[in-house]
Amino acid sequence: MKRIVFVTLLLFALMVCVTSPGYAGGLDDYKAGEAAFQRGNDDAAIRLLTTAIASGELDREQLKTAYKLRGNAWINKGNKGYYDKGYYDNYDKGYYDRAIADYNKALEIDPEFAVAYYNRASAWMNKGDYDKAIADLTKAIDEYSKTIKIDPKSKYVDAYLNRGNAWINKGDYDKAIADYNKVIEIIPKHAGAYYRRGNAWRKKGNYDKAIADLTRAIEIYPKHADTYNSRGYAYYDKGEYDKAIADYNKAIEIDPKHAHAYYLNRGLAWHYKGDYDKAIADYTKAIEIYPKFAYAYNDRGFSWAAKGDYDKAIADYAKAIEIYPEYAAAYNNRGNAWRKKGDYDKAIADFTKAIEIDSKHYNAYNSLAWLTATCPNDKYRDGKRAVELAEKALALKDNANFLNTLAAAYAEAGRFQEAIKTQERAITKLKQEGGTKDLPEFEEHLSSYKSGKPWREK
Repeated sequence: MKRIVFVTLLLFALMVCVTSPGYAGGLDDYKAGEAAFQRGNDDAAIRLLTTAIASGELDREQLKTAYKLRGNAWINKGNKGYYDKGYYDNYDKGYYDRAIADYNKALEIDPEFAVAYYNRASAWMNKGDYDKAIADLTKAIDEYSKTIKIDPKSKYVDAYLNRGNAWINKGDYDKAIADYNKVIEIIPKHAGAYYRRGNAWRKKGNYDKAIADLTRAIEIYPKHADTYNSRGYAYYDKGEYDKAIADYNKAIEIDPKHAHAYYLNRGLAWHYKGDYDKAIADYTKAIEIYPKFAYAYNDRGFSWAAKGDYDKAIADYAKAIEIYPEYAAAYNNRGNAWRKKGDYDKAIADFTKAIEIDSKHYNAYNSLAWLTATCPNDKYRDGKRAVELAEKALALKDNANFLNTLAAAYAEAGRFQEAIKTQERAITKLKQEGGTKDLPEFEEHLSSYKSGKPWREK
């Protein structure tokens, strides 16, 4: 009798082992996790790979790959915050930090694991730590270069591209261009390298070289909407708004489903052509495509303000801030709308908030300086403070408008000789910048200072 019971229990145990998914084993979880990642199911990939790693059943190659894949899944989860909202908001959830920790583990197992350096650089980039990203990409390039033959389709080339992107984010455009040059040397018809190098030239202010590179990228691959968008931006920067609009039209034609950015940029071109209604229509279209597009609300507010409809402008700026609470530019713009409406307390609060968010927000310093220097209400004027704020703005960015504000601040402080000299510099700078439509106003300010009168906003 006891023997029969034993056999029955043994058969039952075998059935459980065969039928229960809990006995799948680490290698099966590893394979399932890899498959889940390939399908784009990051949560399942993380769960399965975590189980596989903990099983102790993976060999060295499988274990380092499992850490790499789980790191990739964490990055995908972090990036989702950007695509959903238009800005990165997942640092508090630690997705990128978790990715970095996984790549660290992979590199502990294999210090020459090039792709782990490459992928860890992506996490550093998303965290805004471009120095660490550059260091990792340099290490990746070194490891990839050890292979006997470089595969042009490998991440060796991509590492140069991404390191170039990191240099751009650091503002070192010459080093970025050098990296893109290397890609073109390896693959002479690499449209992406011409596209990125064109953007680097644009950021350096060399718009003709930018347009040449972006045109070459279009010749190689004419169906890339972003390249038309970037060339449109270069034309926009040159003040050639009709050519910019033509390129934005082409970008929208190629990719209408993801065209919110193209409508935004075309809206800017219409705005600076003085056609505010068409600008507003484009921003509205961008919002229809992507309702959480904070930048579109901000820019539409800017066009409403240009039309003198400050209430609609304030509503749009408020929506932009609701979507993106750290949007310093939207606070500054809303502050200027409040100023135009004569609500100076709210204006000062918004300018102050913009500076609190971004201590280098030169437009906010300039806006607050202008109000403090020229406000028609005596209560809000303070010449000494206006000079300090205007000098801060000018130290951050040298342009005619900021010189104009500093001159007004000097005049409010009773320093008329300095006001006159600074306003003359502002007029010279304005002519160099091509801002002729503002010239009569600048000259009116100069006449006021020569008469010993500070400027008052009308």
